[in-house]
Amino acid sequence: MNLRQLGRSGLNVSEIGLGCMGMSFSYADIPPPDTMIPVLRGAVEAGVTFFDTAEVYGPYTNEHLLGEALAPFKGQVTIATKFGFRLLPEGEAAPLGATGLGLDSRPETIRHAVEGSLRRLRVEKIDLLYQHRVDPTVPIEDVAGAVGELIAAGKVIRWGLSEAGAGTIRRAHAVTPLSALQSEYSIWSRQVEREILPLLDELGIGLVAYSPLGKGFLTGAVSADTPIGAGDFRAVLPRFTPEARAKNRALVDLLADLGRSRGATPAQMALAWVMAQRPWIVPIPGSTKLSRIEENLGAAAIKLSAQDLTALTKAAAAIEIEGARYPEAIEKTTGL
Repeated sequence: MNLRQLGRSGLNVSEIGLGCMGMSFSYADIPPPDTMIPVLRGAVEAGVTFFDTAEVYGPYTNEHLLGEALAPFKGQVTIATKFGFRLLPEGEAAPLGATGLGLDSRPETIRHAVEGSLRRLRVEKIDLLYQHRVDPTVPIEDVAGAVGELIAAGKVIRWGLSEAGAGTIRRAHAVTPLSALQSEYSIWSRQVEREILPLLDELGIGLVAYSPLGKGFLTGAVSADTPIGAGDFRAVLPRFTPEARAKNRALVDLLADLGRSRGATPAQMALAWVMAQRPWIVPIPGSTKLSRIEENLGAAAIKLSAQDLTALTKAAAAIEIEGARYPEAIEKTTGL
């Protein structure tokens, strides 16, 4: 697995990372943690060096899982985690939705979150720390300043934002330079292209693309008839109604048709498309199955020419996507 540098940050990670949320959070049928340890270690052996988690995933349990699973690879992998939600103390928390107790990026909350993440991840420094969502009640300059103090104290190496708008990115970067922005980006969620990607290029900030496989839809494994179980957050997403899934299947069919001559799956074509957009974009598809992770990593071998990329982008743009990516209330928590 080759490496990519996130912007001009100096941080080099595997060109495809692993989003670990689904191992502990948001989907139905959460697997037992002990079954995920060999999956995470197998991902490292397959070439993944970049892993994504957050304190709210569980809450807390996902960081504990990565801390245990990746302890043998200390110094060989990069772990990104996130702060930004008000949570019950560890040990008292029941599973919560991502906005369970509200946003909270007060400096004292950030410092407390970092101490907990360091302990759960079993590391001395956090490789990459994101603000999970912009908190409108706390000036971003105060957030950047608090993280800057943690960097100066040697507890955090680099930091970034998630789903932030252009103005917020500029203001934060002016106080404590950002290494990465994490935002949803895929061939069916292209909201960062008009304003955000040019800004990141200007400032030398990398993009970490979450949900590059459309929360599983672009793999082709989800049809209009696929049951979405209780506790699966996709049940509230407009793009995942049965009607929307039936209509949006046209995009999966396009990826499958174009991939067939290359011996590539729809998932691999979707990831190759994301990676071809900029050399400083790193997708972090998630999975709980090592076979799927290995399939995703196969996308790194697919090199789309400029002609291929133009043809795929044009064909995808001609397909009208049914449904918003989030309900309105959740979309308002993003800056896009």
